Amino acid sequence: MTGDTRDVLEIDDDELAAMALAADPEVELDADAVPFLPDPTDGDALLPAWYMPAPRSFRRTPGRTVAAVSFVVALVALNAAGLCVTYGLPEIAW
Repeated sequence: MTGDTRDVLEIDDDELAAMALAADPEVELDADAVPFLPDPTDGDALLPAWYMPAPRSFRRTPGRTVAAVSFVVALVALNAAGLCVTYGLPEIAW
């Protein structure tokens, strides 16, 4: 494998396991070591893109907020009334 990070080396699981078992766990990494398959669009990425994708959130629309709050309030009210809804149907918990 060359120093170019875009090169891909095909290794099967058995060969990878044998290499991992034969490796020295006490070896120190070089100061100029590069991460395994970094994102080619980000020159200074310390982790590959598949390792930790960018976070994103869902839009909070009034309808979704009302639905979520209603669901939570219904569960709290059922539990406060002494009913168990663990299996879907409300039943007395004692």
